[in-house]
Order: sequence, then structure tokens, then C-alpha cells
Amino acid sequence: MTDGNHENVPGRNRRRFPDISSRAYEHPADRSALVALRKLTGFDTVFKAMSGLLPERSLRLLFLSDSVRVSEAQFAHLHTMLLDACSILDLKKVPPMYVAQDPKPNAMCIGLDEPIIVVTTGLVELLDEEEMRAVVGHEVGHALSGHSVYRTILLFLTNLALKVAWIPLGNIAIMGIVTALREWFRKSELSADRAGLLVGQDLQASMRGLMKIAGGNHLHEMNVDAFLAQAEEYEAGGDLRDSVLKILNVLPRSHPFTTVRAAELKKWAESRDHQRIMDGHYPKRDQDGDTSVTDSFRESASHYADTVRTSKDPLMKLVGDIAGGAGDLGGKLRDKFTGGGSGNGTAKG
Repeated sequence: MTDGNHENVPGRNRRRFPDISSRAYEHPADRSALVALRKLTGFDTVFKAMSGLLPERSLRLLFLSDSVRVSEAQFAHLHTMLLDACSILDLKKVPPMYVAQDPKPNAMCIGLDEPIIVVTTGLVELLDEEEMRAVVGHEVGHALSGHSVYRTILLFLTNLALKVAWIPLGNIAIMGIVTALREWFRKSELSADRAGLLVGQDLQASMRGLMKIAGGNHLHEMNVDAFLAQAEEYEAGGDLRDSVLKILNVLPRSHPFTTVRAAELKKWAESRDHQRIMDGHYPKRDQDGDTSVTDSFRESASHYADTVRTSKDPLMKLVGDIAGGAGDLGGKLRDKFTGGGSGNGTAKG
């Protein structure tokens, strides 16, 4: 497969981002976790030592023997997209990419030593060219951020937890780690969605792709504004019981809910941060070594504070009220759990 020479350039005039750091597009929570992990002394050594336990070589052989490797001779249009994405994000070494037979639309980037990108036939058949370009950019973003390492470990630990589930208390510690990794990975998906937008540079194509993943190949039956309105209703609707159910529903998932991803991506696409990147102002990789863990955590904390302050979710609004010292918290808690609240001037959440 062609390496970092990137002789193929994007089919239409798309901006390139030479030497772009993954920090440019990473979600604050994702970024702070990654910076902290990368700063830990011996972290890389520990994870490399685990490679003997992880079935990475087996996975590579499995995809090589039982999937189709993308190249100039096979799935050539995906090969061109992959080269384009690596060119735009300036990823020097093009990762191998495979198409696996699976009717369920999915894609992933895994691997400890070197990332591998895998897309399913269900996804290839579902998306048009520009929608697929955003997905390929999404996976290249995972590779550039180093997400494949942690994703591989998450897959391994999830499988391990299933194998030891029969042992009393045997999987509690493992599932604690898995739960934490899933929470990080959901945030990393938001980062990769942003990378996909930087590669495709077509917000509508990104939106269409997410809608198709949610509702299938029926775009004539769907509407972007109505789809985004679902995310608004999901966040703001119900009472505290619904907020708890939202948390329970998302815990076993590796990906955020699709409507939430669409709303988050649209918000970022309209932000000053995205515009600055498109104007050529972004952090470079040669500055990564100077990144402060404290600054990254502070930025993450600021992001969550803003989320709590602006969220319409009943639980987040209550947290904001408590943090702000709002009065009558007992009444607020009762009303939010019951969906009640009177119209006689009593404070409402």
C-alpha cells in the first residue's frame, strides 16, 4: 500500500492541514485523558508489555485472510479516500484498511503497534461517496490521536470480562476499567467525528451519514432539522428519573447516541475553534511536547462547567442550581423527580 508520499490528492479542492496536532480537533474530555496518559512515566512500556496478552497478531492475520484489503486493485474508491484523508490530516504512514463482510454498518480503528482500519460491507453499501469520506476521515482521526491502542485494550478487556463473568466477583474490577474506558471512548468518538468533518469538509454529508446510521438508507424520509430536534428533545425532556435512565442506557455503549453526535458536531462546526482551523490556525505536532496536563484538565473542567450551565437536562440543571446555591433544593429535587411543579410561584428547575 502506498505510504506517506500521498501522491493522490483530494478529488476536489479541500484544505490540507500540514503538521496538524490531534489536539486541534480532540474533544476536551478526550484530550485531557490522552495528555495525562501520554505524560505518565512508563505508560507506553506498560502497554507494550501487554501486547503479548492481546490478540493483535491474530486480528491482523484474521483480517488479512478473511477480509478484503483496500488497495488500488480492490475497493479503489476507498483506497483513494484513505490517501486523501491521510494527506489532509498529514498522517505520514497510511494505515492498512480492510472491508469485512458484515451487514451491520460499522467501522473501527484498532492495533497497538500500528493502527488498522476496518469498515463493514453494511457501511460501504449504506453511504454515498461524501458520507463515506467523512467516515474514513473519522477513522484516520482515531489513528492520528492514538485511539487505536486504547480501543484494542477496550475490546480485549470486554472479552475478558465476559470470559470470567462466571467467577463470583471475578469481573467487577475488569468491568470498572471497561466502564471508564467506554466513557473515554465515547468522548473519543466526538473527537473523531470532528476529524471526519476536517477531512470531508462537508457538514451536510457528515449529517447525512449519521442519519443513515440511525435510520438506514431512507434519506427521502428523513430531515436534518427534525433529526437534530430529537437531540434537543432527548436532552431537555422528562424529569430526573429520565436523566438516570439516560445514564444507564449509555453505560454499555461504546458510541454516543447518534442524534447527540450530530448535535455535537454541528455545534463544533459553527464554533470559532473550527473556523480557526479552517483558516490555518491550529496547534502543530512539534508543540505537543509542551502541552501541560494541568492546562488540559483545566480546559476539560471548563468544558464540563459550561455543559452543566447550558444543559437543559433535568439532572444537569439541578447540579447547576446546587452549584449556584439555589434555594429550596428539597422542593426542586421533589419536582424534578416527579415532573411536578406548581404554577403558584414556586421555583421550577
